[in-house]
Amino acid sequence: MFEGPFSESIVKRAQEKGLLELNIHDLRKYGLGERRTVDDRPYSGGAGMIIMVEPVYKILEEIKTPGCKVVITTPRGNKYTQEKAREYSKLKHLIILAGHFEGFDERIHDHLVDEEISIGDFVLTGGELPAMLIADSIARLIPGVLKKEEATINESFSDGLLEYPQYTRPENFKGWKVPEILLGGNHGEIEKWKKEKSREKTMKVRPDLLKS
Repeated sequence: MFEGPFSESIVKRAQEKGLLELNIHDLRKYGLGERRTVDDRPYSGGAGMIIMVEPVYKILEEIKTPGCKVVITTPRGNKYTQEKAREYSKLKHLIILAGHFEGFDERIHDHLVDEEISIGDFVLTGGELPAMLIADSIARLIPGVLKKEEATINESFSDGLLEYPQYTRPENFKGWKVPEILLGGNHGEIEKWKKEKSREKTMKVRPDLLKS
């Protein structure tokens, strides 16, 4: 699952430049018994299987480095944000535990991880996709990865608002015109327009961002 996203575009270039190192670890290598078991039925009963604490403990014992941060992907975690991506991009070592099945033994949450992260109020088959999204969002913020680093500043969520509308040629397509102010070259007025439109877009689509 990880090979495609991690071998394309910005994430690929970050690795080629030596600015980012991504390692994917198979939990089954640390599983129990001949079958390398990593999950079992919950004591409380119910559908699904729970990832056991021992394989996770064993893998973290092997791969953790001093000062690294361990996060776990779970629908009940803290909401992942651009601010959190910036925080993670400054870390020397980040470990992301990607959940699967019905989740992890609670002792993993309590004793082995530093933070629980959710990418939204919905449930996926597993935490692999959230782990990829987190890695991608971090990669583009590492200095030197993007050719124009200001691209990470003037975008949605960078200042708590959604990004302002943008246009390119032609100036008029089927009567749909580029706003006149963007054609005049008055940079002060253009910046004012951008801020106004950014706030308008946020108010319309994500008013919760304004409240926070």
